[in-house]
Amino acid sequence: QVTCIEVVEAYVERIKEVNPLINAVVKDRFEEALQEARQVDKLLSEGPGDDYLEEKYPLLGVPITVKEAFSLHGMPNTSGLVNRRNVIATSDATVVSRLKQAGAIPLGVTNCSELCMWFESSNRVYGRTNNPYDLQRIAGGSSGGEGGVLAAACSVIGVGSDIGGSIRMPAFFNGVFGHKPTTGVVPNDGQFPNALGVRTSFLCTGPMCRYAEDLEPVLRVMAGPGVSKLKLNEKVSLEKIKFHCMDHDGGSVFVSPVDKELLQAQKKVVEHIESDLGVQVQRVAIHKMKYSFQIWSAMMSSKDSNGQEAQRFTDLLGDHGKPVWPLWELMKWLVGMSSHTFPAIALGLTEKVMDLNQSGNAKLVSMGKSLQEEMEALLGQDGVLLYPSHPTIAPKHHSPICMPFNFAYTAIFNVLGLPVTQCPLGLGSEGLPLGIQLVAAAYNDHLTLAVARYLEKAFGGWVLPGKV
Repeated sequence: QVTCIEVVEAYVERIKEVNPLINAVVKDRFEEALQEARQVDKLLSEGPGDDYLEEKYPLLGVPITVKEAFSLHGMPNTSGLVNRRNVIATSDATVVSRLKQAGAIPLGVTNCSELCMWFESSNRVYGRTNNPYDLQRIAGGSSGGEGGVLAAACSVIGVGSDIGGSIRMPAFFNGVFGHKPTTGVVPNDGQFPNALGVRTSFLCTGPMCRYAEDLEPVLRVMAGPGVSKLKLNEKVSLEKIKFHCMDHDGGSVFVSPVDKELLQAQKKVVEHIESDLGVQVQRVAIHKMKYSFQIWSAMMSSKDSNGQEAQRFTDLLGDHGKPVWPLWELMKWLVGMSSHTFPAIALGLTEKVMDLNQSGNAKLVSMGKSLQEEMEALLGQDGVLLYPSHPTIAPKHHSPICMPFNFAYTAIFNVLGLPVTQCPLGLGSEGLPLGIQLVAAAYNDHLTLAVARYLEKAFGGWVLPGKV
């Protein structure tokens, strides 16, 4: 009904209209995208047959955006680090290449936090991304540009990555869907920083989008041959899923209490599932979840099975430049002389503190292993856990500094290796998105994706910003 060039032009116009407000797309490739759209229309007019095209190019002509931390040929790849300002990608990250081969058309790259290790997308290269529902609030991080660009209807699909919630937090704050796949299925190659050592088991690349039904086809393309490990062809009977529900982490001292509106939204989900599907949602209290932040932190800095040390964040800060001394950077930052953001400097300093507590870390790592066994036993092959995406609704700019460990609600599932879908649940009283995490045992991504599609129908999914 519409040509590919019309679709791409519409998205280009939308980005030009909205981006000055949200600062999500940091570098565009509009000319190339329009050229690629013309080629798609040419291919369609030559007509090799719809079935053939659908098989060969499942995402033919679909406009996408890519987190700037991923290599997209000809685009910058700084990850918000000033010293990498002149780094231009000469190739495509594996997932980007797969999406392009499937026919998708990248419109540009989007903002992230410095070195992808903070949940506000702001850096000294591109500045700060704003939430489309309220410009005074954060878009989340580290895939915050993707969250904002999708919520503002500037792109159809986003490429994100997640080592502590970097897909799910922006998806939650911006009221869109985000999926962190089971660890080790979608390749992480071609992003900076990439994970080394033990962190290769925690970093995940995955899709973000406005509509739940788009998650699965994009995940198939991203996973490539690895998709066979995920049971995406299995039909899911929602009535047969064993639903579990946990309202909060049990009261960690490091983390904010869960917002009343989020608790209320979760309660409505439970009530809807019980009345509509005629199943009992089991309330659970998993004691170790209270130590989510400590477990994540200890496992992130542990050695891998070969004894390889985890990569140091401070070393990454020095990429393409001189070594960085966090304490010295803090002094410079106080007088406005540092090229790094405060959260990055603070992380460098806490890394030093972590080194002082080796025996405590070992205990936490073993607690993480036993939590993983407990979770796998609870969820089995047919379980889905409902759990808050974050303790608060999208906070105001800078305020995460006061509660820096709130990302523990998403981070714990990275070190447990479980698939998680963040699902929007409409808007709260202040017109800001609500949401929930859907968690399953490893390789049961098909369950969380099915429940996300179901909840989208029941709760309305994505809501256009400014519509209220």
